Formats: sequence, structure tokens, C-alpha cells
Amino acid sequence: MSKHEMKMYQSTEDYLEAILMIKQEKGHCRSVDIAKRLDFKKSSVSIAITKLTNEGYVIKEEDGMLELTQEGQRLANNILERHNFFYTWLRSLGVEEGQAYDDACRMEHAMCDDTFHKIVSYVREKNDGNS
Repeated sequence: MSKHEMKMYQSTEDYLEAILMIKQEKGHCRSVDIAKRLDFKKSSVSIAITKLTNEGYVIKEEDGMLELTQEGQRLANNILERHNFFYTWLRSLGVEEGQAYDDACRMEHAMCDDTFHKIVSYVREKNDGNS
């Protein structure tokens, strides 16, 4: 995967994760909510939502509400799981809250599923051994 493709995939993941988190918090999500969350221009979000809709990850309802497709939901859950794991792990290491959040955002995109699961297994094994 090229750097350009990786950046595009990371952007897709960021949008899907934002939709999932906003829906969990508010019960619904609109493009303006994403713009506020990610600090992006509404026009940029609109372009991205059109792309995500065309790729089959998002459905935009007539009232402007956004829904994740089954595949969009799967990807969003996966990236949120990664984010929560890395954030919790970094905090347990003593990393300051804001820095842990920022680092978790970068780490969640940086590795394949196999590597992520091996890290999770290692950390859990270490934690279980220290109990």
C-alpha cells in the first residue's frame, strides 16, 4: 500500500469512527456533526460522505442523517476497538491523557490486524501475569 493509499484509508477510518462515536453519543449523526468533531470544513465533509456512500460504507438519509452500512459498521467498530485499546494502554503506562489520545489516533491506523492482535495478546498476557 502506497503512502497515498494509506492516507486515504486512514481518512476513511477517521470518518467512519467519527460517525460511530457521534451516533453513540447523540443517537444520530449528520455531516455538520462530523465537521465539528474532526474540525473540517463542511464542504470537505460533504465530499468525503459522498465518497463513503459510493464505496458502500455510509447511507445518507433524505433528512441528512448518516447511517453506517454493515461493512461501514464493521470497519468503524474495528478502528474504535484499536483506538480504545491503545488509549487505555498508553494511559496505563502513565502517558498524559491528551497525548495518549493523540498517539492512539495515530497508532490505530499504523498496523495490520495480525500485528494489532499480537500486541493485544502480549499486553493481556503480561497484565495477567502481573495480577
